[in-house]
Formats: sequence, structure tokens, C-alpha cells
Amino acid sequence: MDVRIAAGASEEEAAAIAAALAGHVDESVAVYAEEGEEPIAVRDPPGETRGEDSGNDREPEVQAGPTDREERLREEIDDILEGGPEKYRDRLAEQGKLFVRDRLELWFGEKSAHQGGDSAGGIRFEDGSFANFDAWHPDGRDPDPDDRLPADGLLTGAAEFEGRDVHFMANDFTVKAGSMAEKGVEKFLRMQQRALKTGKPVLYLMDSSGGRIDQQTGFFANREGIGKYYYNHSMLSGRVPQICVLYGPCIAGAAYTPVFADFTVMVEGMSAMAIASPRMVEMVTGEEITLEDLGGPQVHARESGSADLVARDEEHARELVAQLMGYLPDNADQKPPVAESQKPTAAPEGLDSVVPGAPNKGYDMADVIERVVDGDSFFELQPEYGKEILTGFARIDGRPVAVVANQPAHRAGAIFPDAAEKAAGFIWKADAFDVPLLYLCDTPGFMAGSGVEKEGILEQGKKMIYATSSATVPTQTVVVRKAYGAGIYAMGGPAYDPESVLGLPSGEIAIMGPEAAINAVYARKLAEIDDEEERQRREQELREEYREDIDIHRMASEVVIDEIVAPSRLREELAARFDFYADVEKELPSKKHGTIL
Repeated sequence: MDVRIAAGASEEEAAAIAAALAGHVDESVAVYAEEGEEPIAVRDPPGETRGEDSGNDREPEVQAGPTDREERLREEIDDILEGGPEKYRDRLAEQGKLFVRDRLELWFGEKSAHQGGDSAGGIRFEDGSFANFDAWHPDGRDPDPDDRLPADGLLTGAAEFEGRDVHFMANDFTVKAGSMAEKGVEKFLRMQQRALKTGKPVLYLMDSSGGRIDQQTGFFANREGIGKYYYNHSMLSGRVPQICVLYGPCIAGAAYTPVFADFTVMVEGMSAMAIASPRMVEMVTGEEITLEDLGGPQVHARESGSADLVARDEEHARELVAQLMGYLPDNADQKPPVAESQKPTAAPEGLDSVVPGAPNKGYDMADVIERVVDGDSFFELQPEYGKEILTGFARIDGRPVAVVANQPAHRAGAIFPDAAEKAAGFIWKADAFDVPLLYLCDTPGFMAGSGVEKEGILEQGKKMIYATSSATVPTQTVVVRKAYGAGIYAMGGPAYDPESVLGLPSGEIAIMGPEAAINAVYARKLAEIDDEEERQRREQELREEYREDIDIHRMASEVVIDEIVAPSRLREELAARFDFYADVEKELPSKKHGTIL
């Protein structure tokens, strides 16, 4: 197309007109001055170039590369990717931890397209990398190296992790110790709100000293401020898995994210979380204490129960999360992922020999579990907390199950307050994400005594029973040996609507054990027998009569339980029942929610 314009037009104006028309009419445009014989400017449609064989003698045009403007943008992005002041990056090695972007590469592999990588995998994209950009690039001038605030110290985005799409956030400890301020808070909230929309899991890679005290205006008390974190955590709870890994000291407000998360991993020698720093604790209480003793991994793994797992190092933390996610769906509307079935680590045929006949003799319940579940599939959570109960995910014939098992090797398997609390939380999470429950019962019941009363045995026991009562997933209960007192209630007994209650030949169900029962009922009569040998003989007779009354065969005869199973066939029996009941639906009474927390 040839176009003539007024003779006074400049070459720049002619070029602009030619380019605009070429894009509009999708053909080459030549622009001539009003009386001129040679074109002032020639432009082809976008995406085309003119070669020597184009049919005319116009000058060929070369496809343009990035402009100076784009090059400047790329330089700005590269600068952002460098993180905070160099002196703080140099200290990371001394602290034994990775720079946040190296950490993301460890977790997700390839870099995002934003970073010059392949966006088809690894980090899909990042949001808000230019957050607070103007604050450390005033008027386009080079910033003071000590004032760097790239991404406002908080990275958020989407990534592929072990073949699953996830949202992620990660603190940059080189930016004001990973503290949270207005723009970073905004990014965090947006990430959470998008997770509610997408129904995809969230990974919180935390390394934060808390709120940025010197910049608290605009994010602390606002409706859309840091307080909204925990509101969003609550809305996400039970909707999508929230998994938190701690890489450093997470103090004050930052410490709430790990405890709101469904699962929290701390790293040995690196992580800590506390409501206040040691310095603040000393100011308030006068107590002098190190951060490790205040809120280190062992404190929260053994004492508070706030840490589910403790990793050896950064690589191990990633491995643990990868294993954990293998048992969980993306959200509450999906079923947990099924894997290929594996043979048990130990032969099922040896199960009966593991369980002692004497009800008071200890043994390791883990030896039972490894003969029932798929090989190397038992993934224990909170192993150092409430040791009287084992909790963890496993697979039976490839199907994920949530195992709640009494541990006779620790304080005879009696249920203490911390064990009840641990079990209640685990049952609640398993039910939220539709993981079927397997109870392995061998307990003398809830512990008695003034100490546990002060520690809230009734309160914590109530929560465990409530969680068991409210679970709507398929449930199988196995009476491995003793099931005494309210222990059978908390451990999914017949009254709690399990799909099946199975017994092994070693099983017993009773209000209390033989020794306690004989003492409670016959103590006076036995005391009246003067001959010690006769008294012992009569006591043994009563004990045996009592055990006959509570024996698993009596329970099966009275249809208290559904079936007695040969121990060597327990795995096979459970696999068949979990498969048959996989789609069972249970309904709770219509109500807003229960009141037992």
C-alpha cells in the first residue's frame, strides 16, 4: 500500500504512520511526501521482514532485538535476584543455610521464566518481585547497598513440587532478617487468597524475625494487615494442606504461621520459634535463656508438640516434605493419591509372635505396624511427643491410611495428656484430607493420678474422643491386645461407628485389667483368707475367670466385635476392608460446628 502525506512531515512521523498502517491492514506500507517520488518510510506487517526476493528494491529490514528499555528491566530483575546487602548474604554460610533463591532451586529445580529459566517446570512464576522497588531505588538513582529491600524480603509464587502444583512463600533473611512489612504482607495475603481459589497446597518456607517494627504503619493492625495471615490460615485449614518448614528464628507474629500450618518441620541447629525473643523474655520476666532452649527444635518436638518433624539439614527437610505430601490430596475435595502396592518390611506371618500373651509385658508396636503396612511406608509424625501413642501415615496395598496406635513399649501404652492431644490433632487432620483411619489398640486406658489431672487428662482425652467421634472417613479398629477403660472409646471402639472392629487372638476388652478388677471387687474377701498360699491360689482363679469374661472370643460371641482375625492374615483382611469401604459416606448431625476444642 502506498500512502502520501503532507510535504512538511518528518521522517519520524512518516515511519510512525507506516508502522501503524502496516499493523492495521496487514500488508507493507510505503509513505511518500506529497510530491515525492521516493518513499520516506517503508514498513512491513508485524512479524515479517523483507528480503532480496520480495519483488521490489526497497531496503530490507532486520528483526529488532530487545530494546534498551527491556535491557534496563532485565538489569533491574538481575539486581532484585541478588537479594539483600552482600554482607548479609556472606553470613548465610556461617549460619549453615542457603540463600533464599538457592533454597527455592533446591526445592523446585529449574528457575522460572522470570529468572531466565524454563517455566514449564520448577518455579512456574513469581509474584511481586518489584515490591517496594521505589523505596530502594529513589528517583532512579543507584540505591545505598545497605538499604536494599528486594521483593520486600518475601518471595511468593507458584511452583511444581514432586509433580504437584503448589503455592509457595519464602522469607529472604538477607533483607532485614526476613522481617515482614507492608508490601511483603500484601504478597503473603494474596498468595493465601489465591490458594483458597485454586485448591492447591501451600508451602511456607519461613525464616523471619517477625514484623518490621520500624515500619509497622500500614500492616500491623489493618484489616488487610498481618493479622489477616491467621484469618486466612484458619480459612485454608482443612481446605488445602499447609506445610511449613522453619529455616531460622521465627519470632512473635512469624511464629504463628508454623503453628497454624497442618504440618511443621524444623531444622536441627538452625530453626527456632517463640512468642518473644530471648532479649524480650529477659525484659519481661528476668529469665536469661538462649534461643535454642527457649524455642529450638527439641523444645517443640518433645515438649510443646508444635513441631511434627525435625530435619538434619535443608536437603533432609525437603525429603521429609516430599514423603509427607505423597499421602495427601491437593485439597479436601480430592482423594489421597494411591501408590503401587509393596510387600511389608517384615513378614505378616510373624505378627502373632510379636504380641506377648501377658497383658502387662511390653513390646514395640512398630513391629506390628511393619508387618501390616506396605514396606517402608510408615511415616511417623511427632515421634518424640506423647510417645505412648504412635501417629503417622502409611499405605496398605498402596492405599494411604492414617495410623493411630498405642505404644506398649512406652509407659505400657497408657494414654497421657500429651499423647491424647497428639492423637486428636492427627485424627482431625487425617479426616480433613480424607485419609482413612486405622486404630491399633493395646492400652490400659487413660492414665490416672494428680499429675495428669493437673495436666488436663480429662480435657485432652475429651478432644481425642471427640476427634474419633467426628471423623467421617472409613475407619478400621484392631484390638491387638488389651483395650481397657475409656481407651477403647478413644481408639475407635465399637460405639464409635467404625466400619469394622477386628480382634487378634491376644485381644481383651474390659472396664479395667484383671489385677485392678480383682483388687476393686474382691480385695476384702481375699484379705479374709489367712493362708497366704490359699489366698494367692484364689486370686489366680479369680484373675483367670475375669480374663475369660473379657477374652476376645467372648467379645466375638456376643458380637461386640465383627471378627477375630488370624494375625498372619491381618494385612490381607485390612486391605480388603479398606478397599470395600473406600467410598463409604458418613454424615454428622446438622449444626454449625461442635463446641469441643
